[in-house]
Amino acid sequence: MALHVPKAPGFAQMLKDGATHLSGLEEAVYRNITACKQFSDTVKTAYGPNGMNKIVINHIDKIFITNDAATIVKELDIEHPAAKIIVFASEMQEQEVGDGTNFVIIFAGALLEQAEHLLKMGLTPVEVCEGFQLALEKTLELLPTLTCHEIKDIKNNAEQLVITQAVKSSIMSKQYGQEQFVTDLVLKACTSILPEKTTFNVDNVRVCKILGSNLYNSTVVNGMVFKRTNEGDITKQTDAKIAVYTCPIDITTTETKGTVLIKSAEELQNFSRGEEMVLEEQIKAIADAGVTVIVAGGKFGDMALHYLNKYKIMGVRLMSKFDLRRLCKSISATALPRLTPPNKEELGYADCVYVDELGDTSLVVFRLDGKDSRMSTIVVRGATDNYMDDIERAIDDGVNTFKGISRDGKLLPGAGAIEMELAYQVGLYADTLPGLEQYGAKRFAVALEGFVKILADNTGVKSNETLAELYSQHSKGNKNAGFNIEPKGSSLIDVTKSGIVDSYLSKFWGLQYATQAACTILKVDQIIMAKRAGGPKAPGGRAPDNDDDA
Repeated sequence: MALHVPKAPGFAQMLKDGATHLSGLEEAVYRNITACKQFSDTVKTAYGPNGMNKIVINHIDKIFITNDAATIVKELDIEHPAAKIIVFASEMQEQEVGDGTNFVIIFAGALLEQAEHLLKMGLTPVEVCEGFQLALEKTLELLPTLTCHEIKDIKNNAEQLVITQAVKSSIMSKQYGQEQFVTDLVLKACTSILPEKTTFNVDNVRVCKILGSNLYNSTVVNGMVFKRTNEGDITKQTDAKIAVYTCPIDITTTETKGTVLIKSAEELQNFSRGEEMVLEEQIKAIADAGVTVIVAGGKFGDMALHYLNKYKIMGVRLMSKFDLRRLCKSISATALPRLTPPNKEELGYADCVYVDELGDTSLVVFRLDGKDSRMSTIVVRGATDNYMDDIERAIDDGVNTFKGISRDGKLLPGAGAIEMELAYQVGLYADTLPGLEQYGAKRFAVALEGFVKILADNTGVKSNETLAELYSQHSKGNKNAGFNIEPKGSSLIDVTKSGIVDSYLSKFWGLQYATQAACTILKVDQIIMAKRAGGPKAPGGRAPDNDDDA
């Protein structure tokens, strides 16, 4: 008979074999803080225009070379529960603002690092969190008073310089050196589709990446560009009337199975001729409705292509239903589920639909020259896929900044100026607090200073000296003094004159998400992990995955 080994008394006695239980400051809190600090240190070197790139290889062996924190976080499968809370905060920032994910991760890590010092001094996590919350409230109260510009009307030409500066500052952190060219592309794409009444939609600016040439041959097309070729012989239609179908363009098959009894060769000829006649009648009816381009989500049959060529109709096949929806939105068409002639309301319109070739890639372009274009496509050229992916991420940040300005036009001084001013003001405010919260508030200010240190370290400048110079400027009331990343001249600049500005929304939400994440982690005093479900992992490492080809 097997001996029954009793479990140790206490909490572990209640859990199944294989469960893990950690509690107390040493086991839970400090461990969580260490994990989050290490995670924050990983993306710290990628912050700012001089940030370093990371090579990330994800679970299906796809390689990413980027300094974009959102991509790094997305592709790293982080398992630590505390670090995951910071990941969730950065993902919320990505959804809310579309930029500033690195800000959230670094600031949450800095707050936890400062909290560790306070906990070792003898403060409780609750007192530290209260200090952080008071400092956050003061920071959010100060933010609107520190704005350097406010854009009232995004369509006003007088405001274009400030909008350009805001978008350029956002793109500069990803593509330092090419920021002016990428900014021009983004602004051209965004302003061409600005709606009159509704809000600006980020999804209306598409990116089409074509291998070859270099970045400076990238262009903006009003309309849609697809990496496809046409069906049939017609390669260009001007003033095109477009019918969009979700079904295949072919002889229709019956929905139910049927048996046809044919007794003679004549009947067989009549049967096949009847199918052809039906298809010809359908395509002739579509041509009579004025259609010059047919876009379909299914395949084009050989017989259908013959009739399309006969009636001088251009055929385009789009494999993705999402592309079909976007095209319908762009050309104001309605997708039809059956091969029926469209009425006037269901027809789409484009100034020109043509087949083009860039490098060795065939393209179908739906171009809308008028002001009624609802979509614009940035055609990005580059030598490698990784490089073009990085440009796409920079464009995405620029478009999101443009959207943020259209929602809230307030802009803050960039280049670390706003963080230093907030650190200085919060430091003064902390001295007025009577209780133990003042220590938490003071450490909040120290965490804010960290951004200037990171910018200086990544640029290769002595960070302590830079910090001291900036502090002296801000204590004299120079709110717009920021860090100069250029190698020539002084290490300090007036950011409003240099045109380096930050989005108000990015900082407003970033500060809140980072502080909430840090406080959530600090208030955890026990970690209980159940035994993992499932049997042993399959041998041979990773399973093959075809998602990469999509």
